[in-house]
Amino acid sequence: MTGPEPVKPGVADIAAKSGWAVVTPGENPTASQLFAAIGGVRGLIESIAPGLLFLVVYTATASVVPSVLAPVAVSVILILVRIIRREPVMPAVSGAIGLALSAGIALFSGRAEDNFIPGFITNGVSIAVLLLSLLIRRPLIGVFAAALTADHGWRESRPKYYRALIATVGWMGVFSLRLIVELPLYFAQATGALAAAKLILGVPLYAAMLWVTWLLMRGIFGGAGESQPKNAAQTAE
Repeated sequence: MTGPEPVKPGVADIAAKSGWAVVTPGENPTASQLFAAIGGVRGLIESIAPGLLFLVVYTATASVVPSVLAPVAVSVILILVRIIRREPVMPAVSGAIGLALSAGIALFSGRAEDNFIPGFITNGVSIAVLLLSLLIRRPLIGVFAAALTADHGWRESRPKYYRALIATVGWMGVFSLRLIVELPLYFAQATGALAAAKLILGVPLYAAMLWVTWLLMRGIFGGAGESQPKNAAQTAE
């Protein structure tokens, strides 16, 4: 049986921009490395501020319009700050587009909780993509790790394949947990609790799962502690 096809450059580019790229292969992740993986101070502010502002404004006013427009205004300010500092603006622009879409849905329906519908869709699509990667026996976390390490034969190694499998299932669990917790709050129209749950299950949960993922994959990808490859027919197929 021939080995798997090389990872396409596009996948490598995506992986290189992910949190994996800031952690040294084969080493324990440090707090500073994982802090950088979630964007550092700027990333934390851009990730947390809009949701926190929504929660504060909605708690104070119980009004849809200021609650959904305040985060959009903050995102515009963050874009301007990046422009003034001559920093890449695409991360902030993509976040602003998502916030504007969420605000538009809520303003159209008149329901503040509809502000969270795009997030539900994102989590659902993420689960579907990860599940598909499992069904075709190419766990997505393994694809990303292989793209960063140029290890195109990772599926032939039992340790690499099964650790990638576990990590991918773990990320499915993250997105599933968000839906399990948040959807009942949405249908109960518990907007304040929904906003709080989204904050708690956002950056903190992402950072924790990133840590667990690297602990699973370190020493397997990147050259340290690699076991001898097994036949692909015995593992992936």
